[in-house]
Amino acid sequence: AKMENHTRVSEFILVGFKSQPGSQLLLSVLFSTIYIVTLVGNICMILIIRMDSNLHTPMYFFLENLSTLDICYSSVIAPRAALAFLVGRRNISYSGCASQMFFFSLFGTTEAFFLAVMAYDRFTAICNPLLYQVIMSRRLCVLMVMGSYLSGCINCTIQTGFTFSLSFCGRREINHFFCDVAAVIHASCSNTRVNELVMLAVCGSIIVGTALVVFISYGYIIITIVQMPSAESRHKAYSTCSSHMVTICLFFGTVFFMYAQPGAASSPHKSNTISVFYTVVIPMLNPFIYTLRNREVKASLKKQLKR
Repeated sequence: AKMENHTRVSEFILVGFKSQPGSQLLLSVLFSTIYIVTLVGNICMILIIRMDSNLHTPMYFFLENLSTLDICYSSVIAPRAALAFLVGRRNISYSGCASQMFFFSLFGTTEAFFLAVMAYDRFTAICNPLLYQVIMSRRLCVLMVMGSYLSGCINCTIQTGFTFSLSFCGRREINHFFCDVAAVIHASCSNTRVNELVMLAVCGSIIVGTALVVFISYGYIIITIVQMPSAESRHKAYSTCSSHMVTICLFFGTVFFMYAQPGAASSPHKSNTISVFYTVVIPMLNPFIYTLRNREVKASLKKQLKR
């Protein structure tokens, strides 16, 4: 009977944000605009870093990787959602839903690890400036990026595997605008207790673990900045870090609300709006937050434009 249940559902219907018909066009325009800005911003970021040899440092190596990740992350969700709002075609195939969940979990988890790696990089640069070049070697930087993706891979395999081993009988509607883990679990007709516990344990430990690295790093950074003798170096260090803190609080705040608290799978209506932040808004904001507050990138941009 279990196999029968599996074959019965060949597709799902994503019903997130379905309430007002007039707002569908607005949502489509909004998602499309955000997606285009995300692509342009992140591609520019990658090109600026590639073209300027002064920016070939660990910090910009991570930023370039973050931009690449944000393009992929946003591409898994925004274009499809924009199209669904526009033409009203909200069905997604069983395998399409599984692959969307797989890649969304992969890039989302990797983003959390990236933010932790970048916080550690800033911590080393500001708190151990003399040893910075030694500690943040090219090899370590590459290993950290690979490790982040590997962790993403492990998590998305666990989440997608566990979720799609459930049975889906009559209820094909998913109360979300993409195949989010919690929303798909909610649509199952199996007992989902184990799945909710796995999601809470795995996602919770990843989010809390990476957030701890971030906040401890920034704690030390703030203490170091406060103790700096000259006002100029204080200002320079502070301007780099304050903008990072904005992204970090946005990302971890929303993600924590979604995955790292008990009962996360049972309040889908609230989660629709919140997940817009970490799925489409933050990938768009990252290049602006990391460039507009950054003298080196601005200088590089001016230099490239003069050419």
